Amino acid sequence: MVKGKKQKAVPPTVLVLSLVSLFNDIASEMIYPIVPLFLTTVLGAPVSVVGLIEGIAEATASSMKLISGYWSDKIHKRKIFVVLGYGFGALSKLLTAVATVWPFVLFARFIDRLGKGVRTSARDSLLLQNTTKENKGFIFGFHRAVDSLGAVIGPLLALVLLSVFKENMRLTFMVAFIPAVIGLFLLVFFVKERTDKGKHELDKKKNIKISWREINPSLKIFFLVSMIFALGNSADSFLILRSKQLGLTTTLTVLAYVLYNVVQTVFSTPGGQLADKIGARRVYFIGLIVFAFVYFGFSFIQNAVFIWILFPVYGLYIAFTDGVSKAYISEFITERESGTYFGIYQTGMAICQFMASFIGGVLWSSFGPSYTFLYGAAMAVLALGVSRLAR
Repeated sequence: MVKGKKQKAVPPTVLVLSLVSLFNDIASEMIYPIVPLFLTTVLGAPVSVVGLIEGIAEATASSMKLISGYWSDKIHKRKIFVVLGYGFGALSKLLTAVATVWPFVLFARFIDRLGKGVRTSARDSLLLQNTTKENKGFIFGFHRAVDSLGAVIGPLLALVLLSVFKENMRLTFMVAFIPAVIGLFLLVFFVKERTDKGKHELDKKKNIKISWREINPSLKIFFLVSMIFALGNSADSFLILRSKQLGLTTTLTVLAYVLYNVVQTVFSTPGGQLADKIGARRVYFIGLIVFAFVYFGFSFIQNAVFIWILFPVYGLYIAFTDGVSKAYISEFITERESGTYFGIYQTGMAICQFMASFIGGVLWSSFGPSYTFLYGAAMAVLALGVSRLAR
């Protein structure tokens, strides 16, 4: 009974951080499913540019995740990095609204992903501060679920605004600035960072040194498998463009994307709880199987009706991998060095996803969309195969 209560309790800091992510994700997801359409229809950019922008944006975030994670460990402060990161994210919404050429959208996405890179590792360390050995999956899954709720509200709000503003995407981008600022306010005034002054002064004198040889072999394998998978995990923009290509209207495309986010919102917390019960590694690999199935599906379907099946199933992939991967990594590290470890993992993933988005765009433009999704599915299967051989 005591263990069950611990798993169900959500610490105040986790709750507020989750609300911050909620409002930020409302803002981001108000514009994310629209940006590919804005680029290709309003600014006249080719599909390959969509992949290039997403790739560069994620590459930007990748380098900062490691740097900010390391420095947050070194000075043992987390909140300042999180505040700066969400501040950059809010600014990017206004920059996107005034873009007249695609390079300026690239700049806005650069600022947005810079913010994500600065905040992510430190935020995950803040979350880790509030976990126990028994509830890591639950805490990270709960945060993922609330964050994903923003991805449900945001696109729906965008559809309402597009209707009110008569398809004016720029005004929608400007309104997205408001929830981003609300989240920043909650973060600044209500998130408390836990500190131990005596231990803090002692820790500041220690250097953060991580040796590959000293990393647990199971964690090494997990890193390797995750990177192989990420090499095929291109931006979700391609799923949106594929839906549009198959005949869905802009409204229906956004609604399909919302359905995907509904599923990940509903299943992220149960996914984390399942990881606490049967092991995060097993749940993560179930997520990779789901991903491979969905990408194979997107490569072969010719009828838009299948979008309404594949998009919600895709939500299960996120629910079984995002928070679960952080819970798994946290089994092998301490909070003191967590920013660096999370940064290493997230940097590697982002670099590989940059390559995946770039390759996906080239395959789409050169051979057709089916090849983009076949490539992604094949990399997921390869990752699963490597995980089995390495055991």
